[in-house]
This record gives sequence, C-alpha cells and structure tokens, in this order.
Amino acid sequence: MEEKRTTYTIYEGGEVGEVEINDDVIAVIAAVAAMEVEGVASMAGNITADIVAKLGMKKLSKGVKVTVSENSMVIDLSLNLEYGTNILEASKAVQSKVKSSVENMTGLNVDVVNVNIASVEVK
Repeated sequence: MEEKRTTYTIYEGGEVGEVEINDDVIAVIAAVAAMEVEGVASMAGNITADIVAKLGMKKLSKGVKVTVSENSMVIDLSLNLEYGTNILEASKAVQSKVKSSVENMTGLNVDVVNVNIASVEVK
C-alpha cells in the first residue's frame, strides 16, 4: 500500500537543516493563483472570502487536490466561472498561472494541472 505523503522536502543537507513544504501550502498557492485569473468567480466547494475572514479559517485550498508521486506533481482544481467567460481561454490561463506560481514559489516541478469547471455563476 502506497504511503500518503503530506510534506515534500525541497532542500536537504547543509549545515542549517532541510526545508519541507506541506501539500496544503501547495494547494493554497494553486488556489490563489487560480483566483487571480479573470473570469474565475470562486473555487468550487469553497466558502466565501468574507466568511473565511470573519472566522479566521484557512480553507482557501478547498477545491484543490495535490497528488505527488516520486517524480511528478498533479494539481486538480474545481472552479466556478463567471457567466460569459470563455471556458477554454480561462482554463488555459488557470493552468499556466497555477503551474508557474507553484514552480516559482516552491521549486517543485508541476507536470499536470487539471481544471474542472463545476459551475457558472450568474450575477
């Protein structure tokens, strides 16, 4: 049975120590990057930012699944888009933004970013 990993070592050795990143951190980076793309209304299954701020909860990563195997990382996102948004263009923009953000901030390689459009929000 494969062990579920929840932290990833990005720096080992040296005299000071090592650096590990929790998969929740990667999920939050991915969610924030996705939310920066025009046309993305929210993460699917996410509670609103107002409720998060009031309750002090860190559930921004809801709607994001991070899977890491030996040599690959897969990020699955579930998004709600604004009505009128071009789904293909928004999805490509999300994939690019999430991949570059996670790689730049963590140094880990992202192989696949899957985007699932859960709904369209009408204002």
